[in-house]
Amino acid sequence: MALAFDEFGRPFIILREQEKKSRLRGLDAQKANIAAGKAVARILRTSLGPKGMDKMLQSPDGDVTITNDGATILEQMDVDNQIAKLMVELSRSQDYEIGDGTTGVVVMAGSLLEQAEKLLERGIHPIRIAEGYELASRIAFDHLEHISHKFEFSATNIEPLVQTCMTTLSSKIVNRCKRTLAEIAVKAVLAVADLERKDVNLDLIKVEGKVGGKLEDTELVYGIIVDKDMSHPQMPKRIEDAKIAILTCPFEPPKPKTKHKVDIDTVEKFQTLREQEQKYFDEMVQKCKDVGATLVICQWGFDDEANHLLMHRNLPAVRWVGGVELELIAIATGGRIVPRFQELSPEKLGKAGIVREKSFGTTKDRMLYIEQCANSRAVTIFIRGGNKMMIEETKRSLHDALCVARNLIRNNSIVYGGGSAEISCSVAVEAAADRYPGVEQYAIRSFADALDAIPLALAENSGLSPIDTLTAVKSQQVKESNPHCGIDCNDVGTNDMKEQNVFETLIGKQQQILLATQVVKMILKIDDVISPSDY
Repeated sequence: MALAFDEFGRPFIILREQEKKSRLRGLDAQKANIAAGKAVARILRTSLGPKGMDKMLQSPDGDVTITNDGATILEQMDVDNQIAKLMVELSRSQDYEIGDGTTGVVVMAGSLLEQAEKLLERGIHPIRIAEGYELASRIAFDHLEHISHKFEFSATNIEPLVQTCMTTLSSKIVNRCKRTLAEIAVKAVLAVADLERKDVNLDLIKVEGKVGGKLEDTELVYGIIVDKDMSHPQMPKRIEDAKIAILTCPFEPPKPKTKHKVDIDTVEKFQTLREQEQKYFDEMVQKCKDVGATLVICQWGFDDEANHLLMHRNLPAVRWVGGVELELIAIATGGRIVPRFQELSPEKLGKAGIVREKSFGTTKDRMLYIEQCANSRAVTIFIRGGNKMMIEETKRSLHDALCVARNLIRNNSIVYGGGSAEISCSVAVEAAADRYPGVEQYAIRSFADALDAIPLALAENSGLSPIDTLTAVKSQQVKESNPHCGIDCNDVGTNDMKEQNVFETLIGKQQQILLATQVVKMILKIDDVISPSDY
């Protein structure tokens, strides 16, 4: 490590405990960083596209996750290297912003790093490479805008939205039911969407799963499903035209906040106390009956006495319902959450056409369906599947589909999938490279080569010979000047993605290119890695 000298020529050390630190500098540091980034991209490369493979991840406590969702794979992997952590964050930010394309963005960043490594070996300065990449990403961004299509949809014509969601679902494990699930996702998003403001609040869509049944039994419920049952087994299992009191106060006598002691030395005093409690319960139940409630949903529990009273007074009740579910029930039924019994009034009650308890198979599991609500802006997607892993993966797949539908409502521009957009951008960037006289043109050409990584991976994962397929499609695009030619992963017999109805959202693709370029620029600018050495 370099020494510094003071004004008297005495050497001193800048870093504390420097012999305990390891340090990589210059080209070695960049190569080590690039190798780490490439390693992460290589893991995800095989799970890209409709024929992509799944990954099985086991957590330290033995939970197993099977998925091919890029963000989930990287989230669950215990990554130690700092540069690899950047790739994990890259995938996460794509997931938060767009919700789809999390695998593609990492593969793309890995490919850009691979190309940068070749340029570094030729002696080109990393800053010049980073500048070239920035220029190229702008060209690709504008070109995507140029080849995109707008498509019109309405509440009655949802087919374009369904087709785009099907493209997303086709790369998941649930692809045999992609049509059904895509329709469920689109209907759920349109139910909660504000089409005038072009905004969708995905929090209003509750995704609930239950092991058992077939994937085909997955359904969309215009209302809320709660994983609870009535508090007393003899309460009615079906209530029509329900008026619901939503309470966050417990069904029990009030306890003073201060420390207190009650001295009971005679039987009479005990009787009085007991009668007082009974009267209090009576008043609570009567209060609910007086305002016209026919169902009570309570955030807390209530003891057997209250339960018994409710049963006798014909007032069905549900206890221990979570706060988030209470909010959704309040939104769906148009009710108000009541924190004190004194505040109960008829206008604060929620209304639902039907509340029913449903049991499943031979198990004793029961769930509560609250349907035909006054305000159907809260919906539930109820997933069935053979095992817990299948349900978890279906939830993740549906999350991607919901995000795609939301993005299309915000911005209804699409580009065609199957690697066609990347190939078209690659051709455009290659052509634009000649306009730049400096060293940047090498970086711009490398960017064009890196864009080919996505179609190459798609072809490879589909069992086609990657280089032959890519060159054939590229020459077809140039010859016919048709930006819709892509990799025919499903062996349909045509390369035209427009005919195959393979769409992706424009904002998703643009975000992929910008995010990947930003991260690669950041990695290239690191030329010194100081880390504590291993003991």
